[in-house]
Amino acid sequence: MTEGNFSDYVSIHATSGNGGKGSMHFHREKFITKGGPDGGDGGRGGHIIFKGDKNLWTLFHFKFKRHFKAGHGEHGSKSRSSGAQGEDVIVKVPLGTIIRDKNTNEVLHEIVDDQEEFLAVEGGMGGRGNWHFKSSTNQTPRYAQPGKEGSEQALVLELKILADVGLVGFPNAGKSTLLSVVTSAKPKIGDYEFTTLKPNLGIVEYRDYRSFVMADIPGIIEGASEGKGLGHRFLRHIERNSILLYLIAADAEDIRKEFEVLRNELIQYNPELVDKEYLVAISKSDLLDEELHAELDKELISTMEGIPYLFISSVSQSGLRELKDMLWKKLNE
Repeated sequence: MTEGNFSDYVSIHATSGNGGKGSMHFHREKFITKGGPDGGDGGRGGHIIFKGDKNLWTLFHFKFKRHFKAGHGEHGSKSRSSGAQGEDVIVKVPLGTIIRDKNTNEVLHEIVDDQEEFLAVEGGMGGRGNWHFKSSTNQTPRYAQPGKEGSEQALVLELKILADVGLVGFPNAGKSTLLSVVTSAKPKIGDYEFTTLKPNLGIVEYRDYRSFVMADIPGIIEGASEGKGLGHRFLRHIERNSILLYLIAADAEDIRKEFEVLRNELIQYNPELVDKEYLVAISKSDLLDEELHAELDKELISTMEGIPYLFISSVSQSGLRELKDMLWKKLNE
């Protein structure tokens, strides 16, 4: 997925259909001069229904259509014939989509499973025909119910990416480069901070035709949990990843300190992230010669005590097979 066609936040307008009118009709037949009431019910208006689709990864398709209107119910007719129901509108969304009321910001529902449905805007109820209103004292009711009007609602769709592995790191740590090497994704890559402004997704092919999804989240800076940099806009994507892969450049001044800053930002944003599985990858290790590599490894053994880490290089592709093995093992533990 390229950066240009990714969208994770969109406003839409949904209108359900009106219910059909009930019929005011009396039975007419040869030799029966005074048939009773037989007006049928109106059909209900169409619903607006959201449906999870595992084949969608973005809300980009809402860029071209933001207004959804369901069909109206048909009116009732003679012989107690009910009107047809209005046509429902099925709105397909990617898994991980949160549906909010735009006016109150209340979360209405969260779509997490494939084919999961949520009735967001209910269609108007059809009116009842006049045969419902006959009684011993009113045998010829000359009235029927009108159908109820449909509803209108302004909604906000917000996407939290569902990925197996989320890449977390400071800007320019090599996240996009790693994604482009281990997957077929083609993210924008540049030698400057905040090259990536939108999340990118790619599928990592593993042994025996197995695979897992990796997400490149835009760079985090100190203070992101308070809204600095790209702040809350992308921290929410990290919540849904099964494993967090912290990427820290080998030429960083203090690798342990950078790891702690990144981890603290995530925990301040959402304390539940402290329990999430993680792995630290020291990227750009091709910049180190053998002597520096050995020296840094020796230093990390003491400073990164209890923290799983490994050296990788997206350029020379060293350590990538071991990285895939470790990620796959953690995903299937």
